[in-house]
Amino acid sequence: MSASTGMLADRIIVLEPSRISCRDSAALALTVVRDGVITGEGPTTRGRVHFSRALDADDAAWCARILTATAVEHQPVSRAEAEALFEINDAAAERSDEGVFDDLLAKAVVHHAASASGLAVPPRTVALSPDTAIESWAPAQANVVDVAVLQWLASQMRGKRRSNRTLMRMVATVVGAAALPLAHLPNVFDIGM
Repeated sequence: MSASTGMLADRIIVLEPSRISCRDSAALALTVVRDGVITGEGPTTRGRVHFSRALDADDAAWCARILTATAVEHQPVSRAEAEALFEINDAAAERSDEGVFDDLLAKAVVHHAASASGLAVPPRTVALSPDTAIESWAPAQANVVDVAVLQWLASQMRGKRRSNRTLMRMVATVVGAAALPLAHLPNVFDIGM
């Protein structure tokens, strides 16, 4: 087996939900999806036509399977996983997933933000499901979300060429609910919803 074949086999193994043992391995698997989105090649694109810088329904399904793997089902989404999702979002110039990834991104990021602020969050299969409304479990008040978490979120969203309307709406609701002066979060978002 050549070195490149061995590397591909390792990357395929990383992607299998049954092989995901923790949030770190889930974040690593998401970087494999990101690489496939960037190059249009790799284990996530095998057997199908995939253009570079494109995100399709199969890519979104890979992300959902990774994020809801049995080993991480009852753990909150980690910062590393959320950042990997932001990287996938940034890498995809073209979309053909009918908004599935945007919904998943918003829910995963809010899941992380809520848990990092000390709030209870539902299991991932509930929270990240396309059938579950984010408003049914997400915090609706900024006074319950840690300011450092909001600052991290702002840094992830600031200046992005592609905005996520669901996530922007949730953040605007949370920030607005607490009536925080935007001076507390300088240059938070370029909200152009």
